[in-house]
Order: sequence, then structure tokens, then C-alpha cells
Amino acid sequence: MADLFDGIVMAEQRFHGEGYQEGLAEGSHAGMDEGRRHGALHGARMGSEIGCYLGFALTWHCLLQKCTDPKNSKKLRALDSLIGMIQKFPYEDPTYDKLQEDLEKIRGKFKQSLHRRTSFTEEDTGRGETALAPEAT
Repeated sequence: MADLFDGIVMAEQRFHGEGYQEGLAEGSHAGMDEGRRHGALHGARMGSEIGCYLGFALTWHCLLQKCTDPKNSKKLRALDSLIGMIQKFPYEDPTYDKLQEDLEKIRGKFKQSLHRRTSFTEEDTGRGETALAPEAT
């Protein structure tokens, strides 16, 4: 009779252990899938944000290089710095421990460059119009 109860008690423990292992494996798999989706989404957002900053910096750098006004040198240096920071950003290494810190520095440099851009005038582009908005037609 004791063997009958031992089998029942042991079966409960065995089923509990098997259920735990199956749940752990399924949860790990689901967590990996969710982590991949989350990483892809946020990585794409970060890449889009940095791409926007780079496009801004390259465009204004190109516009300002064509002008010979010495006042543009500070603006060009700020844009050069932003471009350099973006080019050094470790896109391929999600384990980089200063990823968020470097991204914040890029955001700050972008805001600095954006602030400098708001002071651009028609002399900056040499096109006879303000740099912020096209001429009204």
C-alpha cells in the first residue's frame, strides 16, 4: 500500500518538475522573441533619429561651405563635430556600455547646431533668401 501512495506522491512531483521545465523553456523562447522585436523597433527608431541628425548636418555643412563669410566658421565647426560624433557612433554594437550616453551627447550637439542654424541669414547661403525658408513665389 505504501508503494501505491509513493507512486502518487512521486508522480505529482515529477509532473510538477516537467511542467516547470516546459514553462521555463516556453517562457524563455517567448522572451527572446519579444526581446528581438523590442530591440529591432528601438534600434530602428534610434537609427532614424541619428540619420535625421546626419542629414541635417551634412546639408547645412554643404550649404555653408559654399560661402566665404568668416562668421560661418563656428557653425561649420559645430556641424563638423556633430558629423564626427555620428560617424563614431557604434551602430553595430548594442552591448556598448555608453550607448545612451553617446546618444545624449549627439542630441545635445544637434540642439546646439540647430540653435546656431536659427541665426543663419541670407548671407550664409549666398542665395539671396533666408536659410530657414524658401523665397515666397
